Amino acid sequence: MALGKRWKPLERKTVGSAPDAYGVVEFGDGDGTVLRAAAGFLPDELREELSYGEASQVRWKRAQSRDHAERLLEER
Repeated sequence: MALGKRWKPLERKTVGSAPDAYGVVEFGDGDGTVLRAAAGFLPDELREELSYGEASQVRWKRAQSRDHAERLLEER
């Protein structure tokens, strides 16, 4: 099950707008197909994908902790 949030373009501006928090993040292609999902510290996850990944879009859901982010990933 997808996060159900709007896609944002995966660019430096978007990475800079990510909260300094843990969360679950989905990375998608230009058609909105989810390429992969991850749980972790949001700015780090986005920077890594921007630098090394293939995604062109991103969406995330903030979590209260690393454990909460991992549970959200399992539930999605």
